[in-house]
Amino acid sequence: MRPFFRFYGSKWSSIPLYPRPKHDLVVEPFAGSASYSVRHEPRRVILVDRDPYIVGVWSYLIRASAAEILALPLLGPEQSVDDLGPVCQEARWLVGFWLNNGTTSPCKQHSVWGKVNLERGCVSTWCGKTRVRIAAQVDRIRHWEIREGDCLDVLDDVGEATYFVDPPYVEMGRHYRFGSKLIDYPALGQWCLTRPGYVIACEHSGADWLPFSPLARTHSASTCGTTSAEAVWCSDGWRPMRQEVLL
Repeated sequence: MRPFFRFYGSKWSSIPLYPRPKHDLVVEPFAGSASYSVRHEPRRVILVDRDPYIVGVWSYLIRASAAEILALPLLGPEQSVDDLGPVCQEARWLVGFWLNNGTTSPCKQHSVWGKVNLERGCVSTWCGKTRVRIAAQVDRIRHWEIREGDCLDVLDDVGEATYFVDPPYVEMGRHYRFGSKLIDYPALGQWCLTRPGYVIACEHSGADWLPFSPLARTHSASTCGTTSAEAVWCSDGWRPMRQEVLL
């Protein structure tokens, strides 16, 4: 599968650098656009997020039919989501995430980036090709589950699984609606250490709430010209052989 929507901090291009799932169940406690699960398509998926926008979009995608997705209107360069007509709010949020290059909240209108890509017919914005691609995928996530809340509170009933823990980063996570200021990182680190199964935790190099190792220097798609020094911790002691550079 390919991404269902664009989101700030998505790891779509770097997911192949991380270990593959070791269990039929994958849990993403900070779901966002769920790049890990979208890439690997495990048999079971539980997503968790505190942001009602994210929860709403995934709830919509999990229940929507391909025909319903294909019926969503397209938008001209000067139109807004208010011009979508009688569609549900969650569908408006879905479209809104496609109108800018990696945003933390749904947009109402195409950004300059969105207008340029719309003219080019790129599938990186909301266009006919994007709509067809999403419609072709929705039946493959019918078994997914989305929960709203703090992962420390809403996953007590979940046992052995592969946990892909990708929270807003300590130093760089302030842009999210539910960002780093709202996260107790020592408690999150302890939670990771006590999960049954396999845990992969993501951060920026220099974070110390787990003993992270350098993973890759990646190009930021949403902030032109900048890079991010990615780090990883795995509960089985896995470490990358060398630091990758993704452009």
